[in-house]
Amino acid sequence: MLLIIDYGSQYSKLIARRVRECKVYCEIIPCDYSLEKIKGLNPKAIILSGGPSSVYEEDAPTIDKEIFNLGIPVLGICYGMQLMSHILGGEVLHLSKHEYGKTELNIDDKSDLFAGIIDDITVWMSHGDSVVKLPNGFVRIAHSGNTPYAAIADKEKKLYGVQFHPEVVHTQQGFEIIRNFVFNVAELPPTWNMKSFVEESIEEIRATVGNEKVLLGLSGGVDSTTVAVLLHKAIGDQLVCMFIDQGFMRKDEARKIVTLFNQNFKIQLIHIDAAKNFMSKIENVIDPEEKRKIIGHEFIHTFETEAKKLKENIPFLAQGTLYPDVIESASSSASKSAHKIKTHHNVGGLPEKMNFKVIEPLRKLFKDEVRLVGLELGVPEAIVYRQPFPGPGLAIRIIGEVTPERVRIVQEADDIVMAEIKKAGLYRKVWQAFAVMLPIRSVGVMGDKRTYLSTIALRVVTSEDAMTANWAHIPYDVLGNISTRIINEIPEVNRVVYDITSKPPSTIEWE
Repeated sequence: MLLIIDYGSQYSKLIARRVRECKVYCEIIPCDYSLEKIKGLNPKAIILSGGPSSVYEEDAPTIDKEIFNLGIPVLGICYGMQLMSHILGGEVLHLSKHEYGKTELNIDDKSDLFAGIIDDITVWMSHGDSVVKLPNGFVRIAHSGNTPYAAIADKEKKLYGVQFHPEVVHTQQGFEIIRNFVFNVAELPPTWNMKSFVEESIEEIRATVGNEKVLLGLSGGVDSTTVAVLLHKAIGDQLVCMFIDQGFMRKDEARKIVTLFNQNFKIQLIHIDAAKNFMSKIENVIDPEEKRKIIGHEFIHTFETEAKKLKENIPFLAQGTLYPDVIESASSSASKSAHKIKTHHNVGGLPEKMNFKVIEPLRKLFKDEVRLVGLELGVPEAIVYRQPFPGPGLAIRIIGEVTPERVRIVQEADDIVMAEIKKAGLYRKVWQAFAVMLPIRSVGVMGDKRTYLSTIALRVVTSEDAMTANWAHIPYDVLGNISTRIINEIPEVNRVVYDITSKPPSTIEWE
């Protein structure tokens, strides 16, 4: 295993994804882990992440110096490089010239870490502090115009540092640099694959559950569907799925989910139609955070109520928790300064008082790995490659008050967007494509008559991980087809606009 020690970087999960893409297993741990805890995990290599702190700040996150004497390779990225240099006797200063964004990197040593990398590459910098004096044993292996020590190494001890971020897509050949550390420096074997994960998970589920039954709250998305199929493969009819339809799903989606599980998968499914109840709870609610909280709370309440109605005792509760959820919920002194942008789209965990034993078969996986597991298990590609959909559903794609009529309008618009995006062969090429109903009306003319109707915003973005996203340059004829169909087929709409903002500064969802 490779360990990533998190110092509060917004890119820590990206580092882990890049390592996993090398088919090497890794985990992220908080920077306040003790030396003994780290030793107990028996890592074969360590990466120190970036972070917002300065090594000279009071209470700046640090690390035990003995980490560098364990005899295993260490790579420090940005703050991680500065911290390593500082602890080992180098000097770090806050200089007047900073580097943010794309920077030209000049490579001085093209062995090991930079093997196969071209001489000059564009990298992503984000730092105000710089290493100005190297620790004993270290040499410079790359520099930039403003940073004389942009990459350093103590090759004898296999300690490396880079001031830039190789994990982000903005860094040219960044993945190759991480691969070089994993394979050339750390010499780790590429043994992490989804076939072995499925086999090990089935054995673990059977050993944990025995002859007992498991209850799974199903949404119909790739995560919960993959969990359901994995559990069913392991324990068969001991699995009971509960699908709570809150009324904010896509057009005909509830019916499709019920058909898929009852007829295709032959998995026991309890369908709870709670649409009217959810709608009554958010009536007249405008604030998006309130919408999320109310829908999340009502989901938990409904699940709890319906679970108590079950005739048999079910001791286990399965959840589609993924590794990013595990990382975010872990307590870390480095993450205390992180800003909360909005409540997470997915509905939160269920209350402890329900007295379930929780099993989370996907808790080690990233989203792209879940998709591979789904394919391994024979989940249809239409589900595996389904675009992300928020837990509160279309309720947060209706800006302002949510009403049954507005839900119907957005369902129809969303259905048209999906159909045209798929028809154009763009569905797998974009991260998300969806319609948003705006709380404004505008004047139009239809059939020589004045209209004063609603507006639909179209949002289509490209992304690798949803941490950043760019608005998609959709062909004009596709945009035209979507606009024409929405206005012709939905009488309440007379205007369609296209959102051309990226993330940041915007988020992908509007609410």
